[in-house]
Amino acid sequence: MGCTQGKCCLPLPRRGRGGPGGHAEVPGAGMVLEYATLAVAGLYPDSPGRESQDAHLVATRFAGDPDLHLLAVFDGHGAAGAACAGFAREALPRLLAAAAGGGSLAADPAAAFREAMLGANAEMHAAAGVDDFMSGTTAVAALVAGGALHVANVGDSRAVAGVWRAGRVVAEDLSWDQTPFRADERARVKACGARVMSVEQVEGMRDPESEGWVPDEGDPPRVWARDGLYPGTAFTRSLGDLAAEEVGVIAEPEVKSVEITPAHLFFVVASDGVFEFLSSQEVVDMVAMYQDPRDACSAITAESYKLWLEHENRTDDITIIIVHIRDSEISGPAGSDKVDCVSVGASIAVHAVQSEIPVFVPPEASHLNRCAATEMQSSSSGSPTERSLSCIVPSPTHPLLIHGRISDASKHSASKPMRSEQAASQQAQPWQQVDSGTELELPMQ
Repeated sequence: MGCTQGKCCLPLPRRGRGGPGGHAEVPGAGMVLEYATLAVAGLYPDSPGRESQDAHLVATRFAGDPDLHLLAVFDGHGAAGAACAGFAREALPRLLAAAAGGGSLAADPAAAFREAMLGANAEMHAAAGVDDFMSGTTAVAALVAGGALHVANVGDSRAVAGVWRAGRVVAEDLSWDQTPFRADERARVKACGARVMSVEQVEGMRDPESEGWVPDEGDPPRVWARDGLYPGTAFTRSLGDLAAEEVGVIAEPEVKSVEITPAHLFFVVASDGVFEFLSSQEVVDMVAMYQDPRDACSAITAESYKLWLEHENRTDDITIIIVHIRDSEISGPAGSDKVDCVSVGASIAVHAVQSEIPVFVPPEASHLNRCAATEMQSSSSGSPTERSLSCIVPSPTHPLLIHGRISDASKHSASKPMRSEQAASQQAQPWQQVDSGTELELPMQ
């Protein structure tokens, strides 16, 4: 007899090193960014030919400025979700590059992001080749601007930083999920005429007036038209989704800006396929266990995939970008690609393999300190939710920690200038997109 949900017969991802990576210098702040990306198409047994609806980009030396680096993830949804995500991936950097050329990006990054997001949304509505009436995309974009990090978010993808605090790496959310779980977002869409109910409430299985939704339990609250069974979005902001705009689903982003201090070790930009079953802290804990961001990408993607199959008979599309922040004097981990580049949307093909999904176990090279390693107890599932990962700290020899990167965080204001005068005076060059269009297969472990 087969398993109740057929999970034993589902194809599982192969474990290996993450996808494209590289490095980019930030001369105005004396930093080097070591980054990696990984995208895995979701598993939908009822739609075996379904294409991934995620898209992402990494644009180093954005707009020709060596101190500007743009990273973004787009999570499409609806019948034309892939087209919407792809359109946003092209439009957003183009509009931001125009803002950089005009000086508004440097003067007011938050305003520039808002104008670019709203502009991309308007262009999508007008595009003849994109049907966004009932389709759209979320978008989360992180812009390193010298010694500052600006994050703009529309929807429920997420950005989070790993910050050294009180002897351990702590998650610092750089964005806020915009969903009906949030009282302020719920009130806003209701003021626009929306109903907020779960599918069970719409179908009469639960009290339609109750607001006792619990995250990770049952169907989430969704946005519905007053007199119709649409759009049913589980988020309150997005690009596209023309029909949902009439009930308050808007494209205006929330923008958070932080100064990058010596305590900021890395940051993560990822789709909600990663965060559906992993908290921000769990993701940060896993990143902290690896010297190479490509290894962290692989481990987090495999763990997310496994957790999806433990809860559902499918998985979502999973896309993750991990960026280590290093002092410029510190060399990157062995195997890092030393090339400035633009990486766009490379995907990982998932093939059927009759092997058990890999349990998340740090490799020998992860250099966990002895205390943290002994507290990591093996389990049958290997899930971080069944381990006490909050105690994990990198080894003192971890390249993120050596050479005084966080030895004296109190001096960060003097050592991390926001922008160099030289970089600010350079003329912006057009942003150029390179789409690899390739599929990669993760090697067997």
